[in-house]
Amino acid sequence: MHGPDARARIVIASRLYEPEAGAAAFRIAAVARALGRDHDVTVLTTRPPAGSPDEPGTGPIRVSRAPVLRDRSGAIRGYLQYLSFDIPLFVRLLLRGRADVMVAEAPPTTGLVTLLAARLTRSRFVYYPGDVWTDGMIAMGASGLLVRIMRAVESLVVRRADLLIAVSPEIIGRFAALGARVERVAEVGNGIDVDVFGHGVEPMPAERPYFVYTGTMSEWQRPELFVEALALLGDEGRSVDLRFFGQGASEAAVRESAERLLPGRVMMTGWVPPAVAARWISGAVGALVSIVPGIGYDFARPTKTYAAAAAGTPVLFAGPETGAAVVRDAGLGETVPFDAVAVAQAMRRLLEADRAGETERLRARRSAWAADTVSLRAVGERAAAAVLGALRGPRRRGG
Repeated sequence: MHGPDARARIVIASRLYEPEAGAAAFRIAAVARALGRDHDVTVLTTRPPAGSPDEPGTGPIRVSRAPVLRDRSGAIRGYLQYLSFDIPLFVRLLLRGRADVMVAEAPPTTGLVTLLAARLTRSRFVYYPGDVWTDGMIAMGASGLLVRIMRAVESLVVRRADLLIAVSPEIIGRFAALGARVERVAEVGNGIDVDVFGHGVEPMPAERPYFVYTGTMSEWQRPELFVEALALLGDEGRSVDLRFFGQGASEAAVRESAERLLPGRVMMTGWVPPAVAARWISGAVGALVSIVPGIGYDFARPTKTYAAAAAGTPVLFAGPETGAAVVRDAGLGETVPFDAVAVAQAMRRLLEADRAGETERLRARRSAWAADTVSLRAVGERAAAAVLGALRGPRRRGG
């Protein structure tokens, strides 16, 4: 880039990208769109899983897709799957040659590959993960040796990056714990597409009231908690359903709990396009969000919360204080400990609020909060500004 008005050449490496759904795909697409208005942007990503909707129009953004290994659910989850993206990615990046800046999404192995390619091609390097990857490994009980290896990789990536982009103040603290210099971190927040999920979306017709869970179903969310909670309502909850939209490692646990505790009342639809998920969220009594406390994700602020708020639907959050504070401080719904009895009591309160008309009365206010506070478009603009800011100053040579 040779002046303030020159078009920068930007390459983004992310294993997830639209039309796949998920916080990472949405976040990376938002920054790509913001950068693509004035600069030359290429996204190196994967072929979407079978059954995905048509790829959205990318405008001036060039999207290059390559095959990748996926698990049975269609997710890119597991070290073999990650490497099936990362190893070819290194070659793809080198073949692209020098860029003004290379941007990488998690996991740290993708960050490392992109960092190496950036240094070999004299490109600047920006790392934009949603969280600290090895915190999740510890939470999932990975072996100590594997955690130490990946922690070393992650530390190297965050220390050598020209810029780190963080989605929350808590992530900045985790970067610092890995050895990053806070002056190299830009906090941009996290958000949701308020045009897709916003107030005014037509609810999906349903014969019975229901609670909805959308997105990843993982061990660190343990969404089977909500099946256990609804079962505790007994006769009071017999006319209420649960609807799950998404995929993940906890799908089997949710199905087992559903068959044992609520046969015929738990619908598991798998992945659906965001616009369809938005309609189901809009018609729900409440949107379910959970974080298992004490296993390394206490700092998380799930985008499920923002999607529900954008639709004006109350959130039922079960988990630690960071995620609970978002819901409580903005008046977005109910916050309870990660406990089936407490969740059941919150479900009861939300059912009463729905019957009394309070849910509908508060819908516009909740949606307005989301539009003003967690617009993904605004997040993408801030992230794009940070990426372009990384072009100023010398390249980093060390930690």
